[in-house]
Amino acid sequence: MSHGFSLKPYMNEVASDLEAYFKESFPAEWDMPPALLESMNYSLNAGGKRLRPLLVVAACESLGGNRQTAVRVAAAVEMVHTYSLIHDDLPAMDDDDLRRGKPTNHKVFGEAMAILAGDGLLTHAFYVVASLGKEGLLPAEAAVAIVSDLAEYAGPRGMVGGQVADMEGEQGTTDFERLKYIHLHKTSDLIMFSMIAGGRAAGASEQQLEALRTFGRGIGLAFQIQDDILDLVGDESKMGKKTQSDVKMEKVTYPYFLGIDKSREEVRRLSEEAKEAVSNAGLNSTEILLAIADYLVERDR
Repeated sequence: MSHGFSLKPYMNEVASDLEAYFKESFPAEWDMPPALLESMNYSLNAGGKRLRPLLVVAACESLGGNRQTAVRVAAAVEMVHTYSLIHDDLPAMDDDDLRRGKPTNHKVFGEAMAILAGDGLLTHAFYVVASLGKEGLLPAEAAVAIVSDLAEYAGPRGMVGGQVADMEGEQGTTDFERLKYIHLHKTSDLIMFSMIAGGRAAGASEQQLEALRTFGRGIGLAFQIQDDILDLVGDESKMGKKTQSDVKMEKVTYPYFLGIDKSREEVRRLSEEAKEAVSNAGLNSTEILLAIADYLVERDR
């Protein structure tokens, strides 16, 4: 376990800093349709676990990096994640009515605006990272590397590729290796990117970046397996969305192949491997990262 570190106050602090930045992330002088801004902010400010921003900031600060820079990189990650959720919820994809305990974006603003709000958030994420380089808050080389990584891990080789594989997959046709591909790319890639981006923002060495990559890949996969488990046994009132959706849509999951108990064992194994990777990486501090790994194993929402 993580030596008694209290993660909740740190999570709240990062979320508060993130939400404060969201209020200024779209320049006031920009002429934007108010309905588009309202739709983007509706989903961006809907709360949630803020896991990916948390990982960016924690990775950066584990190397002694600057919080202000990390929060802006974290905001870009959350914009990409939020766009993916808006589009995931659309009738053509998962067709969900609730997200984070609130009506999904298309239920409030209509399908066309939801699509455009997602497009707007995705595009703006790259502006946010690039502006760090322009303003001198991040070395240009680091900003370019983060933009390149984000395009790779959120795009067709990463999250979008995973979403397509997930859309094509169903019980009886998708084998276990394909399921692992789906989880690694649909969920784990953006979590892995969050770790790498936080490391780059703090000037991590190649060895440290590799350790952060290993940590992100492991806890990203563990996070998605835990989601599979919670979809079967979770409390809807805590999760803010319907459970049993995977069963209804006949999606393959880790419990479908391994059962609940072995899936839980896999979550623990992946978490321990992730913790070992950062424990031996020569970071300034590992306390927060180890606490996050434990939180993911134990979470119920």
